[in-house]
Amino acid sequence: MKIQELIYDGEAWQKQDVKTGFSPQLVLLFASKGTLLQANCYESLKRLYPETPVLGCSTAGEILGERVYDDSAVATAVQFDSSTISYASVNIDSAKESFDKGVELSNMLPKNDLKNVLIISDGQKVNGTTLIEGLKKHIDQDVVVTGGLAGDGPNFEETLVVANDHPKSGVIVAIGFYGSELQIGYGSAGGWDSFGPNRKITKSKANILYELDGKPALELYKTYLGEEADNLPSSALLFPLTIRDYNSADTGKVRTILAVNEADNSMTFAGDMPEGNIAQLMMANFENLVEGAEDSAKHAITDIIAKNGGEKLAILISCVGRKLVLGPKIDEEVEATKQMFDGQTTQIGFYSYGEISPQFGTGSCELHNQTMTITLIAEG
Repeated sequence: MKIQELIYDGEAWQKQDVKTGFSPQLVLLFASKGTLLQANCYESLKRLYPETPVLGCSTAGEILGERVYDDSAVATAVQFDSSTISYASVNIDSAKESFDKGVELSNMLPKNDLKNVLIISDGQKVNGTTLIEGLKKHIDQDVVVTGGLAGDGPNFEETLVVANDHPKSGVIVAIGFYGSELQIGYGSAGGWDSFGPNRKITKSKANILYELDGKPALELYKTYLGEEADNLPSSALLFPLTIRDYNSADTGKVRTILAVNEADNSMTFAGDMPEGNIAQLMMANFENLVEGAEDSAKHAITDIIAKNGGEKLAILISCVGRKLVLGPKIDEEVEATKQMFDGQTTQIGFYSYGEISPQFGTGSCELHNQTMTITLIAEG
């Protein structure tokens, strides 16, 4: 595998190194929405690699190497030794279509020798939970499904996806990775602490939460936010909810708010909020967040046994909430992951509105929020 890193300087793409005999099969592009909408951003990258699919999305922050960038664009071009890729894309208008669009995507990808499906999805029009359920309908359970939802900084207005075409809203891309030599590692970890009472979800519909303990959910949530309630929905990233089945002993899943509706006191989340589940508020612990990123890298490494220490690609998808909490120290979480990998591992990624990864230990793919999720790709 050969990998070329690029950074956009506002006018043209700058290659971080020179590769000879380089013929990539994939280019990943992650950029702030404003940068992505610049006419020359996508077009100039496509001119560099006219025969290669360029796939990516808008972000809440861009990752390349050990740096986190804002209002920029980063890319990696990847040439595999023996592996191949295929991709498919669909348009989506509302979250209600998520399951059907997942099924559609799973049917569009060839299945023979499929090892990994990387999802890059619109972050505002999708219910990540049902999208994954649809995807799993026609994809073998041994195939690793990872990815994330596009971002729009802390604005939550519109997200964009690049499907080898100019960036558009309401698009989902699925990238299939194939080959007998392909190795896929994954990890997803958080680092948030729960606090306050457990509350029962007494009224919800799919990913819309109406009531907790029989009381309007948004009204209750605002009491915890105090003055920060005026900055919803972005301020909710500082206090996500964890949900779990009433009869389950597991630690549950973290859910992030995408939108609020003052008219009916409801909150829309990135994934399902099932009635009867128990919900609890969470808050950040700086050291735990960085350790969570480290743990994610450790988990990803366990599945990789690359021969001769060959080049590897680590795709990092972390939550916008973590970025807001870590603030000027945000680089520390990507530095922590980089230190876990060897010197031949390239890191690229973005800050998202939701992360997709199997639950470590169970292998069951889930939508996550407020995690650092890593897909590690190697050949050997």
